[in-house]
Amino acid sequence: MKGIIFAEFLELVEDSFGLEICQKMLDDNQNDGVYTSVGTYDHNDLIKLIVSLSKLTGVSIEDLQEIYGKSVFITLFNSMPGLEGKSDSTFSFIKSVEEYIHIEVKKLYQNANPPTFNFISATESQLVMDYVSARCMSHVCLGLIQGCAEHFNEKVEIIMEPLVKDSSEVRFTITHV
Repeated sequence: MKGIIFAEFLELVEDSFGLEICQKMLDDNQNDGVYTSVGTYDHNDLIKLIVSLSKLTGVSIEDLQEIYGKSVFITLFNSMPGLEGKSDSTFSFIKSVEEYIHIEVKKLYQNANPPTFNFISATESQLVMDYVSARCMSHVCLGLIQGCAEHFNEKVEIIMEPLVKDSSEVRFTITHV
């Protein structure tokens, strides 16, 4: 997982919960909190930080992932050159993730293992897709979709349905409201 993900998470924790909580979370994990944006790090380290933050704050792991996904959307959007103007809606952008963004990420970072989106159906008002990822961070994906809809000034309802027990496969039904 790229360092930009970790750096943005630490910034969110500091901004939302304060420097003291952020430092305690890092100390609890014997983590120095130093990440370069292009460095590659074990995603399990991020999971450990999220679990620790949940214990420190009382906010559920799922809610923390969702908040993080929503907050990091615009940073990730701005980090990919050439995205501006490629999509004009939430649905067109989500489709471009699999068709363009994940392909570009794999070109830039040969060891990258982004999630897969399998599109089940799409109409003007509804998009159904399956999120598949060994990292089991579907609530981050939920937050990213929410951040995407905000970016395009669209109101959507999102239903998540785990397809397997560990949530490595989750069906998202996204409907314009």
